[in-house]
Amino acid sequence: MTNHLFTSFDINGAVAKNRFGVAPMTRVNATEDGRATEVMARYYERFARGGFGTVITEGIYTDQAFSQGYIHQPGIADDAQARAWKQVVSAIKAHGALAVAQIMHAGAISQGNRFRDGTVGPSTIQPKGRQMTFYYGKDAYAVPAAISDEQIAEAIAGFGTAAERAREIAGFDAIEIHGANGYLLDQFLTDYTNAREDRWGGDVRARLEVTLAVFREVRAKIGATTALGVRISQGKVNDFHHKWKGGEADAEIVFGSLADAGADFIHVTEFEAWKPAFGETGPTLAALAKKHAPKAVILANGSLHDAERASELAAAGTDIVTLGRGALASPDLPNRLTEGRPLNDFDPVILGPIANIKESELAL
Repeated sequence: MTNHLFTSFDINGAVAKNRFGVAPMTRVNATEDGRATEVMARYYERFARGGFGTVITEGIYTDQAFSQGYIHQPGIADDAQARAWKQVVSAIKAHGALAVAQIMHAGAISQGNRFRDGTVGPSTIQPKGRQMTFYYGKDAYAVPAAISDEQIAEAIAGFGTAAERAREIAGFDAIEIHGANGYLLDQFLTDYTNAREDRWGGDVRARLEVTLAVFREVRAKIGATTALGVRISQGKVNDFHHKWKGGEADAEIVFGSLADAGADFIHVTEFEAWKPAFGETGPTLAALAKKHAPKAVILANGSLHDAERASELAAAGTDIVTLGRGALASPDLPNRLTEGRPLNDFDPVILGPIANIKESELAL
């Protein structure tokens, strides 16, 4: 069954040489003003050289307002930042892998923004949990201001121009809109962080509308021939075990709406992607995405560094499996599997005390 993962796959004209992808992982290695660095190019190149068919970047902030989430997070909010990404894209493509830019707005869980004081979210509700220390965070999250219609329009436009720069200046093959993990778009989708009574709040369809508006804006900027997708999750960086209250009915609305919008791919992430999305039995989140968005390419992420589990998920309809910890531990994981070599165990020291890129990693 593992052989299936080594077959090529087409995502709206962008051909991945196999079904292995690198999941987006924030590494806080950009310059203070948000430019990608030579160290980042070396870091991402290892995955492409190691056989991964698709490499998705860490979340890239989109504007010079409220989108930045972390100190030393890379951005693509101006042309200089976009040009800095060219070295990364070239390094990935040199080994035949697809380079995918993940663009994001942190919203209420921003913990480091050089452009603005304070944060914004759908409603004036303090986020759960505490800031992440390995991303230079401290203390509880601030109570956000309720984002205004004007600021929502600014954020939507920021996604569009960021995607345009990613394609036209940096040379990325595809764009992934970050609608997951508790960041701004997910804050709108989540019932307990969105108490709005206007067009952006209410039932699931209404709470998804900002994500769909971003999708339409990005599509208008990059055209129909560039692969465009959305990342979706239930859990969040600050609420790991969250589940959609409506269960499979919510999944039908979310994935069906993305399908109707024309998503080329949907990237779902769960802590353990092979487990039922709701309760003790039933389909996985990836299977629900495939069911309700049958024409979209489905990427699945979540503890899939075990080859057999990845193969089983692929056999059940997942098109591409993306790896985080597995890729960090074995940046040449696809090559190791091909050659029958053992995989490395993940060492959490890689992500501590700060989750920046270590020289020891670059030697793997």
